[in-house]
Amino acid sequence: MLLGYARVSTDQQTHALQLDALRGAGCERVFIETASGTRTDRAELAKLLEIAREGDTVVVWRLDRLGRSLRHLIDLAEDFQRHGIALRSLTEAIDTSTSSGRFMFSILGALGQMEREIIVERTRAGLAAAALRGRKGGRPLSMTEDKVRAAKAMLASGTMSSGEVARQIGVSASTLYRHLPGSRAAAAF
Repeated sequence: MLLGYARVSTDQQTHALQLDALRGAGCERVFIETASGTRTDRAELAKLLEIAREGDTVVVWRLDRLGRSLRHLIDLAEDFQRHGIALRSLTEAIDTSTSSGRFMFSILGALGQMEREIIVERTRAGLAAAALRGRKGGRPLSMTEDKVRAAKAMLASGTMSSGEVARQIGVSASTLYRHLPGSRAAAAF
């Protein structure tokens, strides 16, 4: 039986291209997932692995849809081979039921891993360069020093509840509690 596996990383992406290709290849069942390729705990992949039996072929549109880590790809391919399951990649024209397919799988898996590492290196270099220019990444703080002082003053007055103070300064109650543990007790300091 041909078992297809389609994966995208985010909800903003679509599975359509992969599904068309997998159905065109004759997949009888397709497992559809939205999760990062770096995660090894993917629910649909786990279901596919439970269902696949000796003589089956797992079909993916591209190897990077199965996983970006070379180690993970190789582990999956070895597990498939131990259980008599073939792996076929439509884009790379790889079929691990043949010796040349297993060789190409290893080469392309290594290239995919290298591509991922290059992206990570570029990202880190960009973040370091931005930090040198004074740019700090991440989400801006919702509780500035001024908001903390204002919240302490409002709580110290005793006329407003923690929830009202949070609404007044434009943050959630949990954010207020995180910055002022104990709310009223912290306001006294």
